[in-house]
Amino acid sequence: MARKTGERIPKLRLRLAAPADVPALAELTARVYTPENGYSAEMLRSQQTHFPQGQFVVEYEGKVVGYCATFRIDEATALAPHTWVQITANGMASRHKPDGNWLYGIEVVVHPDYRRMRIGQRLYQARKRLCMDLKLRGIVFGGRIPGLARNIQRCGSAEAYVQAVQEGRRRDLTLSFQLANDFEVIGLLRNYVPSDHDSLGWAVHLVWRNPLLLDQPDIPSTTSARQLPTTVRVASVQYLQRRIASFGEFATQVEYFTDIAADYNADFVVFPELITLQLLSIENTELPATETIRKLSQYTPQVKELFGRLAVHYNINIIAGTHPTEQANGDIHNVCYVCLRDGSIHEREKLHPTPSERITWNVSGGDSAATVQTDCGPVGVMICYDSEFPEVARHLVDQGALILFVPFCTDVREGYLRVRYCAQARAVENQCYVVLSGNVGNLPGVNNFDIQYGQSCILTPSDFPFARDGIAADSTPNSETVLFADLHLESLASARNAGAVQNLKDRRFDLYETRWLPKPS
Repeated sequence: MARKTGERIPKLRLRLAAPADVPALAELTARVYTPENGYSAEMLRSQQTHFPQGQFVVEYEGKVVGYCATFRIDEATALAPHTWVQITANGMASRHKPDGNWLYGIEVVVHPDYRRMRIGQRLYQARKRLCMDLKLRGIVFGGRIPGLARNIQRCGSAEAYVQAVQEGRRRDLTLSFQLANDFEVIGLLRNYVPSDHDSLGWAVHLVWRNPLLLDQPDIPSTTSARQLPTTVRVASVQYLQRRIASFGEFATQVEYFTDIAADYNADFVVFPELITLQLLSIENTELPATETIRKLSQYTPQVKELFGRLAVHYNINIIAGTHPTEQANGDIHNVCYVCLRDGSIHEREKLHPTPSERITWNVSGGDSAATVQTDCGPVGVMICYDSEFPEVARHLVDQGALILFVPFCTDVREGYLRVRYCAQARAVENQCYVVLSGNVGNLPGVNNFDIQYGQSCILTPSDFPFARDGIAADSTPNSETVLFADLHLESLASARNAGAVQNLKDRRFDLYETRWLPKPS
């Protein structure tokens, strides 16, 4: 039979360790650490017995050249001070807890003759994949600092040496590698391995946090007992403004789009800013602009009832555009009603009225920006012009917002692009999703609402887990339509914790801060 051509047997293979590997692993660790300090056959067999899926080997042309040993442990034990002998049971891994929520690293060892082949990196990647597959909080271990002994006189202390390595003023063969692989220093461990003379017995307490967990510090959890979903489907309505004869016609159009979004199993549907100005086309009398807006506010109870009812009936969270609403003191605020599918209604006000809104309609700005807790996590609302102020988005994200909704209303392309470009910047700098929904069409006879330019979109951060151009969905300008996109919260977690850039983590709190003043009483 003719031999097949074009097939190659892999030279290098990463796989789980097996009992048959024990002699080779004992020989490898003896080669690296000396026969007295290498792993015995009993230790290696014990590691495999307690946690077989956590032991990895790398073969090169059939020879075992790398080894990685791990076990599971509880958080309190893993993050408390300890020594290597204490926590690993002298390398036996007998403290393994099947329900432990951290992966502890006993060992990573690479044959000295094969150290330029990124074998250590492959083993660390295998550990990380295991951690993510098991949905553990992260990886923890004590890392050697072999450059300490020869630098202790110059640095003065182990703490100062580690700080110098973290700041890039010194390079340590082991710690610099760990930092480059996204491990974080949480402390130092004294007498971790007393026989490690190069490290003077010290080790660095290192952790790598699972970027897919949604309850890590940068990814807040929902306040309800329900877990955050991994994916949130959003729908953005690009709404055509046209004359209507009654509130019933307006309700029919809004329900039509809500029904469509619900049919596609969306978690949120977003309507544009000032969507209810369409109701002014019902009136036949000419009124000054300020009186017209105040008259429009009379529809507030009907607007809230409509969107609140639709949210419950269609089992969907509604960002109900905005509606000019008269306040108790007589001021008019531009209010977004966020109607959740549990029947609750939340009010979020536009903070920055445009010069046109202030002059023509005498609209005043609100004075607070709070997130709304939903069954899909905290969300924030920035109404049109608000998106052009970075402080608003940062304040919402600091409260835990994962998605920012931007109902907007712009008359010309230049105005639209201001909102669009600023919204994209907010997505990048806050590593969050931003959803825009705008009006299109014309409303002759409605003061200060004559023409509309809109191109609704759903924007993402700019990093590898997301759309190539940072746009999850886009619309044709000035055409009535509905956009859909699935927003992956795990991708946000990954970007915030381990992205190419980590804007939220890398802020210089030692140089600047954003402080919101207390809300006036």
